[in-house]
Amino acid sequence: MGYPGKNHKRYETPKRRFEKSRIEEENKLLMEYGLRNKRELWKAQSTLRGYRRAARDLLALLSGAADELFVDRKKNELLGTLNRYGMLGEDSGIDDVLAMKVEAELERRLQTQVYRRGLARSPKQARQLIVHGHIAVGGRKVTIPGYRLQRAEEGTIRYYGGSPLTNEVHPERTRITKAGGR
Repeated sequence: MGYPGKNHKRYETPKRRFEKSRIEEENKLLMEYGLRNKRELWKAQSTLRGYRRAARDLLALLSGAADELFVDRKKNELLGTLNRYGMLGEDSGIDDVLAMKVEAELERRLQTQVYRRGLARSPKQARQLIVHGHIAVGGRKVTIPGYRLQRAEEGTIRYYGGSPLTNEVHPERTRITKAGGR
């Protein structure tokens, strides 16, 4: 059984270690999203795999002779969770869950959102600002780049109040024009 307080792997490694096309695709995603290593990508893929597995189970229950109330409740739970995290829209269905890509999961990371909101110049700098404690979500300092943002938290990403980056003239702060672009 093992010790219950021990952390266990939350990801699965690829079955084929040296598959050229997979490695190239992973490296492209690592560069685009500023991930530290492939383990972070594999965690996102495993999370997405769990959502897809739940959707397939729901489809199997729908085709079987299961209780409709139970199936509807499970379906609303899954779709509600994905909607709350901003990975799917309001009117999405089970087929949309099965069609999701790993980019949907990576877009919800705090690191990616800090970069997309213009608080950092690059995904790597966004990671550094988060780890060093310069970013707050809802007024609360968050130091985990892989923190998954909910849709309601998107508008509350700011520089942390005690950070020197709150000063407008700080040299590392990005320059945002009045038009909203960089």
